[in-house]
Amino acid sequence: MLRLTEIRLPIDHNEDDLKKAILDRLFITEKELDGFTVYRRNYDARKKTAIVFSYTVDVDVANEDFLLERFDGHPHIRKAPDMEYKFVAHAPDKPFSRPIVVGCGPCGLFAALILAQSGFKPIILERGKNVRERTRDTFGFWRERQLNPESNVQFGEGGAGTFSDGKLHTQIKDPKHYGRKVLTELVKSGAPEEILYIGKPHIGTFKLVRIIEEMRDEIISLGGEYHYESRVDDLIIENGQIQGVVLQDGRTFHSDHVILAPGHSARDTFEMLYKRGVTMEAKPFSVGFRIEHPQSMIDECRLGPSAGNPLLGSADYKLAHHCKNGRTVYSFCMCPGGTVVAAASEPGKLVTNGMSQYSRNERNANAAIVVDISPDDCPDGPLGGIAFQRELEQKAFELGGSNYNAPCQLVGDFLKNKPSTTLGSVVPSYTPGVTPCNLAGALPDFAIEALREALPAFDKSIPGFSLYDAVLTGTETRTSSPVKILRDRENLQSVNIKGLYPAGEGAGYAGGILSSAVDGIEVAEAIARDIAAGK
Repeated sequence: MLRLTEIRLPIDHNEDDLKKAILDRLFITEKELDGFTVYRRNYDARKKTAIVFSYTVDVDVANEDFLLERFDGHPHIRKAPDMEYKFVAHAPDKPFSRPIVVGCGPCGLFAALILAQSGFKPIILERGKNVRERTRDTFGFWRERQLNPESNVQFGEGGAGTFSDGKLHTQIKDPKHYGRKVLTELVKSGAPEEILYIGKPHIGTFKLVRIIEEMRDEIISLGGEYHYESRVDDLIIENGQIQGVVLQDGRTFHSDHVILAPGHSARDTFEMLYKRGVTMEAKPFSVGFRIEHPQSMIDECRLGPSAGNPLLGSADYKLAHHCKNGRTVYSFCMCPGGTVVAAASEPGKLVTNGMSQYSRNERNANAAIVVDISPDDCPDGPLGGIAFQRELEQKAFELGGSNYNAPCQLVGDFLKNKPSTTLGSVVPSYTPGVTPCNLAGALPDFAIEALREALPAFDKSIPGFSLYDAVLTGTETRTSSPVKILRDRENLQSVNIKGLYPAGEGAGYAGGILSSAVDGIEVAEAIARDIAAGK
């Protein structure tokens, strides 16, 4: 196969136009073309009046070697890479200790899948409920304000990404094409096939629920074993070697290979690990507010006359501003046509997040607009960031009325440091409800100062971004894990506990669904090699 990049076509093109572009690029006839598949399709909207699609295609031709020689050195024609996943090891015939996977977010799910497909029959321990029951609990919280601390947006099968936009793109380097393995498995389990080729694929919550169930069924069919409502409260360690885990109900599971993929909100788990002497350190994260605009406004700003074209969908954005006080403000987890959701996992704390369904057809666009926080801002050791987050979440809870209403403010009022008392043309999407107020007290002064500088600056990229009636909703604190559980770069084990494999976003090694899943694959492979080698 040959890989052709940068094939650019107008948005109203058809498949014949794409085929003709391939033939023209290679100077071949239709008879010489055996077939092609689209590897990636992006759109370029820098010229709003002339938006184009940019394709990367894999082409099957009879005279491949001749064409490779002819186009040797061509920047947009080369041999297509082999993206088929190769298992690194399979379970030995002799007895071995079944690996344990703690946490069933994207990282734990794909770690368990690879281990199961390799014959290692993993044991999966999830503190929350299965994805369908968890969904009922989460929607129940949004309707009735009754928070279940173990079954919510953060905890339960599928992880925090289940209640998000279901974004499946990442900026990590992926030389082994593990991301392709992730997307292929998702499609096999019911995801739309388009996620294999569109530039910024997403799935959405309702589709993710069934996909996760399908993947679980495969893992179980291959000998995997699931235990829900099974929070790990302690580790069994002997002479620096993991020997198993202890659950909150006293049950023990023994293994000398434990993947720790708890997610970024498992604060009690981080505290337990710290007490047990597992080496960790504080890491940067960000905090801020969710901002909502009319999606139609974002579409018009980004897509111009092509706004509303179904091939382009709802427009997104990515913004950043470096402030005079040294802070950086940036957009995070932008959800086109989505909603702001209640994402608390602790009683008396308020957290926001963003979510979109597959259709992305809700009235508002929303994104987190956040300010960087460094370990120096949280000087109380590796767990200082957790204390910092909790303080802000408690403030938000109180500002909202101590009933899980979220505090909110019009952008115009925020910029004037004037409390909002009523709302304008942008209707907040957060449920259970919102309480207009002054958000100035919700974040540290340096963060408020940075946000007030950045919002008008973003108008240069998106005119109207600081629209007076746009709504800020507080508070976004769970952008990433505030801790990093240190692991060896070669064997991916904890630097001081052999057999313990910190992994995914919660451990500080990923950010988002796809990168977490890829990290899960890499850790599963490390365990597969270790067990197969008899270590």
